[in-house]
Amino acid sequence: MSKFLVTGGMGLIGHNVVQRLEAKDHEVVIVDIMTNYGIIPQDELEYLLDERRKKIRTQDIYRTDISDAWAFDRVVEEHKPDVIIHMASFPRQKVVNANPAWGARVMTEGLINVCESAKKHRIERVVYISSSMVYGDFEDQVLEDAECRPIGQYGIMKLSGEGLVKDYHRRGCFDFAIIRPSAVYGPLDVEDRVVAKFMLTAMRGGVLHVNGAGETLDFTYVDDVADGIVAAATRIMSANKTFNITKSHSVSLLEAAEMIVKIVGQGTIETRNKDADFPSRGTLNIDRARTILGYDPRVDVEQGFENYYKWLSESSYWKTRD
Repeated sequence: MSKFLVTGGMGLIGHNVVQRLEAKDHEVVIVDIMTNYGIIPQDELEYLLDERRKKIRTQDIYRTDISDAWAFDRVVEEHKPDVIIHMASFPRQKVVNANPAWGARVMTEGLINVCESAKKHRIERVVYISSSMVYGDFEDQVLEDAECRPIGQYGIMKLSGEGLVKDYHRRGCFDFAIIRPSAVYGPLDVEDRVVAKFMLTAMRGGVLHVNGAGETLDFTYVDDVADGIVAAATRIMSANKTFNITKSHSVSLLEAAEMIVKIVGQGTIETRNKDADFPSRGTLNIDRARTILGYDPRVDVEQGFENYYKWLSESSYWKTRD
């Protein structure tokens, strides 16, 4: 078995990755600053972190800022992992726009610190979690080799991160795998994301605001994404390749809102103009992940939304919120 260090391992995707690695008897160390980014209510974050901890076994959880090169390197030096799965990041465009300087420190300087430690301690592989936002505007069935034209600082910095990781590999420092997920959702997510926001607004009987009725997203259930990341981190054939890890089935924002209103049984919908800060996105082609990783996303959007609604309805935290 191998030892993994997972940065951002207490996040929505991260704790599911840790859980799956532990189920395969791998040893896992977590580095996660557990910040609210200045936009998530602290009590909500603490509730989610407590619930996420219940799903994992490791006690090696370091509340360390990856922007602190010395502190991060001490963790790597102490545990000497075989693989680093680098998930710690500003989570989306909105958060980067609110504080681009802080976002750059985490997404660029933090990544360099991870790569420098990996080089110094001869880590075998770095798995870098990028984003479908690197493509910019794209239509259906976009392949990993498509030209990337990101729109907005989040996508630009994610693509820059891919280049940094590849350059360390070019210099013989470590192997890599790059993962591009899309519109991830599911239980134990924060409210400030599109599916969660739609779902909770509907549960409150409110108005779901759809920014661009025809805009589509390749909504992907968190369990499927975590499975794909673990496969990329553990399979030899994934070395030095980039993978789209999504459901590969796009749904319009309006269709998603309508589906959620139907599942919840209440809520109304209001359409608005498209948000200019976000690219128009379609479906990502996942043939490479299917062939090399055996990746097989199983949860379709309607089932995923139903799973998420069930969890929210039974959540001790959300039961007490109007």
